[in-house]
Amino acid sequence: MASQQSTVDFILEQAGAAGALSARRMFGEYALYCDGKTVALVCDDQLFLKLTEAGPTKSAR
Repeated sequence: MASQQSTVDFILEQAGAAGALSARRMFGEYALYCDGKTVALVCDDQLFLKLTEAGPTKSAR
């Protein structure tokens, strides 16, 4: 099931203070970019964040 544009719009609106956010539709889903770098995916209306060295890890949950 493809993600809805309204879900992506909501996420971009809520995370607007993080930087220059944008979304690009890919294969029926969306990739989210912050300052031109891929930071997350929206798949089936769920947000999946990209883990990085500088960001929190699985053990930090």
